[in-house]
Amino acid sequence: MNLLIISTSDIGGAANACFRLHNALLDEKINSKVIVSKKQKNYRNTFLFKNNIINTFILKTISFLKYKIKLRKRSKELELFSFPDSNFDITKSELYKDATIINLHWVARFLDFNFFKKNKKPVIWTLHDMNPFTGGEHYDEEYLGIDEFGFPIKRILSKSEKKLFKKIISYKKKCIDKIENLTIVAPSEWLANEARKSKVFGSKPIYCIPYGLDSEIFSPKDRQKSRDLLKIPQDKKVLLFVADSILNSRKGFIYLKKALEQIEDPNVILCAIGKNQINFKSTNNIIELGSINNDELLSHVYSSADVFIIPSLMDNLPNTVLESLFCSTPVIGFPIGGIPEMIQDGVNGYLTEDVSVQSLTKTIQNFLDNPNFFDKKQIRENAVNKYDQTIQAKKYIELFKKIAKKNDT
Repeated sequence: MNLLIISTSDIGGAANACFRLHNALLDEKINSKVIVSKKQKNYRNTFLFKNNIINTFILKTISFLKYKIKLRKRSKELELFSFPDSNFDITKSELYKDATIINLHWVARFLDFNFFKKNKKPVIWTLHDMNPFTGGEHYDEEYLGIDEFGFPIKRILSKSEKKLFKKIISYKKKCIDKIENLTIVAPSEWLANEARKSKVFGSKPIYCIPYGLDSEIFSPKDRQKSRDLLKIPQDKKVLLFVADSILNSRKGFIYLKKALEQIEDPNVILCAIGKNQINFKSTNNIIELGSINNDELLSHVYSSADVFIIPSLMDNLPNTVLESLFCSTPVIGFPIGGIPEMIQDGVNGYLTEDVSVQSLTKTIQNFLDNPNFFDKKQIRENAVNKYDQTIQAKKYIELFKKIAKKNDT
């Protein structure tokens, strides 16, 4: 079996999940190779795809051009938006030609949907967000902004947005209908169900295989040493927030910011990881560590915290939650997306009653009133038993064999 994994990049949250799987498959003696359009790291068996213009690119660019111009006015707080066209033809790659099974991951702006018209090989598409089956958005965000009472404001789509989404979904479906041997894998049951309801993937077989982590790298570290390493005070209660960008509206940092402003406890500090700066009334209760791309250092960050807070308004199966649980740190989150699949309320963290500042404030205060409530050893043990990367790899291998056997008959 020659497996070819396709990923736009080797950095970022989705890329981390992709390469963790790739490395786990290599450890299981699977002949796995990865092709990327942007290469910054030196992962094993990873190759940079050289650009080649495809004939239909110019035509499709013209087709979507007027919409691309209009999207310049799109709110910067919204998640990334990607069109289904690109100037890459992956089928021209020698790695593609040698592969027996193709495993797509986060491929926005790399995979051109014409791929499905040309491809004759069995394909497994591992979803990391909703973009493969939406009208261009990576998440169909329901909210944009927060009202004076701390509740999310319902997002209203414009007529041009609705028209564009409909056009792209129709095009994606037309391309996907050309391929018979396509299997969809989602890390969370929530995302799997969203895919099943979609016009693009509704007729395809869809499985749920959760992400996996290396339990040796993500493991509890000595709290005192971790705090010394990160220059975090030893005598404070530390709340942790992690996101690629702190200002990403979907990640909900504004809810945590407002909740902390209500708590106003001098013994509580927030440690934040992510790009961009935070505008707090006071900077005495905030430590910004910027972006961290080193897993070993991240494990020290999680180990230094009393609790990890993920106020996402929509999310799949966030790697950050798994990373925290593997390091024995409980998690507080909103009851949305795949997060309730990960947080067992009162066992390894808390789920808020609803999506609001008031509910988040109440839940954080509940934790602060009894910070030693959770069995940290049990938190890690339960997480490893469910999400260790060897478990994920073996489930994928079973699926690969099933598909390969079907393809041979």
